[in-house]
Amino acid sequence: MMLHCSASHRPSDSLARGHWLGLDGDHDDGDGSDGTTLPFLSLVSTRNPFSKTPHPFPSQPPDAMASRVVTTVLAGALPAPPHAPVAAAGGSKFVEWTNRPSRHRGIRCGVARASRSRPHYPSSAAWTAKDGVPELLKSAVAALAIIAQISVALPANAILYSPDTNVPRTGELALRRAIPANPSMKTIQESLEDISYLLRIPQRKPYGSMEGDVKKAMKIALDNKEAMLGSMPAELKEKGSELYTSLLEGKGGLQSLLNYIKDKDNDRLSVALASSLDTIAELELLQAPGLSFLLPKQYLDYPRLTGRGVVEFTVEKGDGSTFVPTAGGEPKRVATLQVVVDGYSAPLTAGNFAKLVLEGAYDGVTLKSANQAVIADSESGKKGYTIPLEVMPAGQFEPLYRSPLSIQDGELPVLPMSVYGSVAMAHSEDSEEYSSPTQFFFYLYDKRNSGLGGISFDEGQFSVFGYATTDGRDVLSQIKTGDKIRSAKLVQGRERLVLPAAASAPAPEDPAPAPADPALAPAES
Repeated sequence: MMLHCSASHRPSDSLARGHWLGLDGDHDDGDGSDGTTLPFLSLVSTRNPFSKTPHPFPSQPPDAMASRVVTTVLAGALPAPPHAPVAAAGGSKFVEWTNRPSRHRGIRCGVARASRSRPHYPSSAAWTAKDGVPELLKSAVAALAIIAQISVALPANAILYSPDTNVPRTGELALRRAIPANPSMKTIQESLEDISYLLRIPQRKPYGSMEGDVKKAMKIALDNKEAMLGSMPAELKEKGSELYTSLLEGKGGLQSLLNYIKDKDNDRLSVALASSLDTIAELELLQAPGLSFLLPKQYLDYPRLTGRGVVEFTVEKGDGSTFVPTAGGEPKRVATLQVVVDGYSAPLTAGNFAKLVLEGAYDGVTLKSANQAVIADSESGKKGYTIPLEVMPAGQFEPLYRSPLSIQDGELPVLPMSVYGSVAMAHSEDSEEYSSPTQFFFYLYDKRNSGLGGISFDEGQFSVFGYATTDGRDVLSQIKTGDKIRSAKLVQGRERLVLPAAASAPAPEDPAPAPADPALAPAES
């Protein structure tokens, strides 16, 4: 038996090569025609083009994956019938798919396949009666072994998390969940988001469950009106009261949802549901005027964004071609793209980015289109300061600094990168515990290049701080290397940007990595 793994890391090579290894003359097709198949295992390399270092991500060698496959094969997962002839000379020759398309650089492991000629096995009563039952039992045990190897023993860098992972799939949903609002509002939000999920069921819709969700939301809203409005600043309570009334009785409010559910009008229900969720998000933003946690003292001199902001990019084609609106309209050489930046979950990263936008650091910057990313880098102010990696774990009240998440252990970020149009800072040249102060990228998420559960293989490793909105998100796929950012403006959230006196100059150097002796390490609280 032989095992072979082929890896391609050339920037211009997007082809992954796969190999099959036949165990004997009978079990080599891998197509199920002989009753037995060997799963084709895939492990995507974490190498990425939008980091600033030649090898920006931890290397993920295929050794662990290979050992699992070898163990499965050696365990007799594909038993051969008795009296099977020995494979002819050259029967273990590799068959290589050199033109198999792949949308990512990666490592694909398989088993080398034997000769495609199928030997003849004489049928006999002795074989059927004497050996049939034991061989069937052995095959059943082998199948269980394969399942156990795949579901339990595969390394964490291949299977990141369960397929049931509850990760927001749109920027709007991720941003709504990130607002640190009143618990009653969050419960109402969860009830309505459950309806959004139930509407996607293709067959018979569970209207009874939907009605129960709406009635639950209405009861919470009626019973907790004072608490919901009382958590808002005095100057915002009037607007909050208007939104509260709209949520209950307005067009697209909770009462409208009940009517559409009763009529089983899915189209109007979907529109009204989106309107209710938008109203909830507005109410939650009024309830969260600032950060819900204290920054570590070593970061108090950094610029920070204590809420939400909106940055508007004007992008122009560098080769004279045009952007084509997907919703129709005239092609244009210049397009507008809006990004919501979230200081609730990444105040330092969003604050540094907003400060650079105000200073015009990205005006005139040339964009680079890479595999699943659009990269922008300002050359101004690159020296003299660093930004710590900043990730807010789901279910926590404050971000982690200089510590990536362990997705395989169930840690998920509040702002996931596994969303098309997510915006994050690249890694620092010196350490993955720090972000580049100037280089950011738009992540063009593609589920086909993700792990189980649709999670990016780099989830939790970057400081995600915002998302491109529906206003111009379709532009991202049309951006090519050489296109330029004509201008970047902070159109909302200037009042939420805090610039300490020390931040008029570049932010201070981040504390050095902890010394070897833990007793000498500075506290980070």
